[in-house]
Amino acid sequence: MAEHLFKGLGIALVTPFTEDGEVDYSALKRLILYQLENGADFFCILATTGETPTLTPMERQRIKDTVVEVVNGKVPILMGCGGNDTASVVRELKEGDFFGIDGVLSVCPYYNKPSQEGLYQHFKTIAEATHLPVVLYNVPGRTGVNMRAETTVRLARDCHNIVGIKEASGLMPQVDEIIKNKPDSFDVISGDDALTFPMVASGAVGVISVIGNALPKEFSRMIRLEFKGDYAAARKIHHKFTDLFNLLFVDGNPAGVKAMLHELGFINNVLRLPLVPTRLTTLKRISEILKELKL
Repeated sequence: MAEHLFKGLGIALVTPFTEDGEVDYSALKRLILYQLENGADFFCILATTGETPTLTPMERQRIKDTVVEVVNGKVPILMGCGGNDTASVVRELKEGDFFGIDGVLSVCPYYNKPSQEGLYQHFKTIAEATHLPVVLYNVPGRTGVNMRAETTVRLARDCHNIVGIKEASGLMPQVDEIIKNKPDSFDVISGDDALTFPMVASGAVGVISVIGNALPKEFSRMIRLEFKGDYAAARKIHHKFTDLFNLLFVDGNPAGVKAMLHELGFINNVLRLPLVPTRLTTLKRISEILKELKL
């Protein structure tokens, strides 16, 4: 089993749309090339930031094929594959097309709020259903349930192909407990741009980033500086982006980063319902900060 594939700057890839709401595959290709040229270490596709629940099966397949084609083996690709019905996730893993995919990101079951034992059995069953590396995704703000550190570590020890966790609980003591007790083969990845600096300083190996869609060069530099132990220089970049971190999520994700990408000229500022673009006040502030940062 390949270990430590998903390190450094991972891009939680957005799905660009045309003005009439169709997937903009040309913009998607340009965006991937821009990110590859500016420090992306891996991609995370068809997950929350990609507005995956609003995509048709045919669109998901074409997006996956497009990413695999453009990346062309240059960096690893992690693909979302999760849900709140274990049997359905297992069926997708067994019957789906994972050609060119290096691992799957599987979110904690949402809405039905399983116990810690339920979470353990869910992910153990998923791991047994695939030969691919599995990265867990803990995001209680979206799922309604927090996978505690002891459950994460138990899975890491018991399942050889569960290789990491995208931790977006926002609970630094929990992150520290996982890092302290995990096996060496298991990685902790930040799931929150604003907490990436302290998480990497504590032993996380990188981030699956939203802001990295728009500013990969700057954000990857912060992570690389931390890897080298230059925390003072990395901290300056972290603080430079503090206001942007807040603006990214004030009107929901990916509304903030799509507004940012629109201001930078990469995509249309279009989302699919029930998501809508940022408020004009947010868009104006994003534009002002980008100008202040000369971006």
